[in-house]
Amino acid sequence: MEARSVLSLPAEPGWQFEPKWDGFRCLAFRDGQDVQLLAKSGKTLGRFFPEIVSFLRGLPVPRFVLDGELVLPSGAEPSFDALQARLHPAESRIRKLSVDTPAALVLFDMLATPDGESLVQTPLESRRVALEHFVRSLGSQGAFRLSPYTRDLSTAEAWLARSGGALDGVVAKRIAGLYGVGRRDMLKVKRLRTADCVVGGFRTEKDQTLVASLLLGLFNREGKLDHVGFTSGIADRDKPALTRRLEALIEPPGFTGKSPGGPSRWSTERSDEWLPLLTELVIEVRYDHVTGDRFRHGTKLLGWRPDKAPQQCTFEQMEREPPPDLLLKGMGTR
Repeated sequence: MEARSVLSLPAEPGWQFEPKWDGFRCLAFRDGQDVQLLAKSGKTLGRFFPEIVSFLRGLPVPRFVLDGELVLPSGAEPSFDALQARLHPAESRIRKLSVDTPAALVLFDMLATPDGESLVQTPLESRRVALEHFVRSLGSQGAFRLSPYTRDLSTAEAWLARSGGALDGVVAKRIAGLYGVGRRDMLKVKRLRTADCVVGGFRTEKDQTLVASLLLGLFNREGKLDHVGFTSGIADRDKPALTRRLEALIEPPGFTGKSPGGPSRWSTERSDEWLPLLTELVIEVRYDHVTGDRFRHGTKLLGWRPDKAPQQCTFEQMEREPPPDLLLKGMGTR
């Protein structure tokens, strides 16, 4: 079951709210000694998280299907960067990381019980009772964490106000709803914020004639410009004039601190190269998530800020959210 994005949480009765954890969505299957971890895409995750596979295989229950989120606690809060580091081609590296920084599975739904009963056509309220009974019956939690939930809108809005770090937002599910396989029956809301950023460089389209994306920077405490993300929502009609404006400002080094690497592995429309700019242009962007002092996703360009001095664009704009104690302390509560 998937979620569709909305701007606000539903206020009418009949909804259950859960934190949206910052990890890899995962369906965990066990049937005897056969254990599978599947991503939302349908790809297997087991080879990247062998400690979770071993934990599930060692449980004193023969079968189950669970829905949850793989997270990787690192220090005071889960680290998405550390989680991504698990997607490594070398098995020896994965094995070492699985020992040094073991992952956890945050559970929020149960789709099949140990006696083989399918819960897909069972209301969420009953599925949650079954999940809690399943976790309690195991005694020691091990790699499991039970995600909290609430049916109180004000509590959910407080969670949303804290999101943007280890919390990726809030999800709403109908209490009487069935598990809509492949359907967007859940709602998700993310906290949107804005920041003024220096344009430290840009990438062009594959033909290298027009701008494809602007590379964003913020000044760190040492006064150096660190690359923090990009924005690519540039209207086609604006690209020729903007490209000419940017070309007139091309001059190394652009970023004096952390520099951009290659383009996103998901991108197929942009050049591998980036061109540095004089630190003169400032834009305002909207973002939803920060990971490791970077915008996790592409940002939305809101407008140019000629009234803003580049040196005013610092990391102080990026709020750091407190770690989610309910997750790291173990068993979540309502």
